[in-house]
Amino acid sequence: MITHGLPALALAPMDGITDAPMREYLGHWGAFCYAVSEFVRVSIHPLPAKVFEREVPELKNQGRTGSGLPVQVQILGGDPENMARSAVAAVRAGARSIDINFGCPAPTVNRNDGGASLLRFPCRIREVVASVRSAVPQEIPVSAKLRLGWEDIDDIDENAAMAIEGGANWLTLHARTRVQGYQPPVYWPKVGEIRARSGVPVVANGDIWNLEDFLRCQEETGCQHFMIGRSALANPGLSHQIAAELGIPTHNQPPQTWPEAFQAFIAISQKYEGYSPIRALHRLKQWSSLAHRFGEFPHFDQFKRAESLEDAMKMVRMGNSCVPSTP
Repeated sequence: MITHGLPALALAPMDGITDAPMREYLGHWGAFCYAVSEFVRVSIHPLPAKVFEREVPELKNQGRTGSGLPVQVQILGGDPENMARSAVAAVRAGARSIDINFGCPAPTVNRNDGGASLLRFPCRIREVVASVRSAVPQEIPVSAKLRLGWEDIDDIDENAAMAIEGGANWLTLHARTRVQGYQPPVYWPKVGEIRARSGVPVVANGDIWNLEDFLRCQEETGCQHFMIGRSALANPGLSHQIAAELGIPTHNQPPQTWPEAFQAFIAISQKYEGYSPIRALHRLKQWSSLAHRFGEFPHFDQFKRAESLEDAMKMVRMGNSCVPSTP
């Protein structure tokens, strides 16, 4: 997690992609300091501990992946009491840290009082954070992930202040508005403004696709903590490059070719009960789609048609191309 004085690189939560096997795979290569779980949605009722145990299986391993990467539990919802009681249940299940999602731009989530929809109501951000913070033990960090605003980047001035007033131990700021979704540009200087006056650590997030992007983000934000998501899959060596820049020691060399990378993930996924070959194939197709759109994966047109893991690996081995951005 975030430790005073030490830089951190975090793996972003990506709903339906960075599940437990993917978190273990990406954590195995040693560059990330922690991962954030896919959001666990809290709606009209507080959630019991068993839901968190199911959704974040690392809780059965002291909150760490099989490769030792700490996992922060992320919750999403707009009712302060239900969020607080759910956070308590998550801690009971084994959570060592709680993150609150105020950034998800998905229309379905936003229509149901969750994610970025709360950016329009700063006082509610404070209420949710304060309720969670007061409900869980003080040794359990509580953080908040926010976008810069619903449609105006200056909204973050008040929203960040409200999250801090509520007791957030740190903020993760995605440098876009909800209206933008994932469209450019990102506003890293605005993140830097918040970092300079927040009094709590700020994690910079958004459009760090390569080392040059990272260096520019670092310069424009002044941050020492960073979060990457899609780029961690599109360019699997990028996390190691960033870790090297931050002085974070790594312990494993990432795969050098796409067949090696995919095979390593398959081997990890097989350890998870109920993680069928079809599910692993679906996850690899999502991964290869990201790598095709934002990286240098050349086989997607053939790969997406594969009907089994065996066919998929046969196709990718025929190309045997190198993974980009490896150190």
